[in-house]
Amino acid sequence: QNYLDNFWPDLKAAHELFDSIVQARRERESESQENHGKEYPEHLPVEVLEAGIKSGRYLQGALNVNKHRAQLEAFVRLQGCGSKDTG
Repeated sequence: QNYLDNFWPDLKAAHELFDSIVQARRERESESQENHGKEYPEHLPVEVLEAGIKSGRYLQGALNVNKHRAQLEAFVRLQGCGSKDTG
């Protein structure tokens, strides 16, 4: 902030970007405190998941991610639905 104020006082876009970054950081820290220091909130309890899988409400499988295009390509292979599981 001091650098921008002293050397670039008229560069409005830089000041707006800095303010945006500061606000995003504050929100992330606030969310982290709400989640007791964990980056992500808790998922469903194991008991609920197991019951959901047994009842058919949830599906269970293995996540496969393309290592070369991880942000674009992934799929879940369901247990018991593969071609190897004929029987």
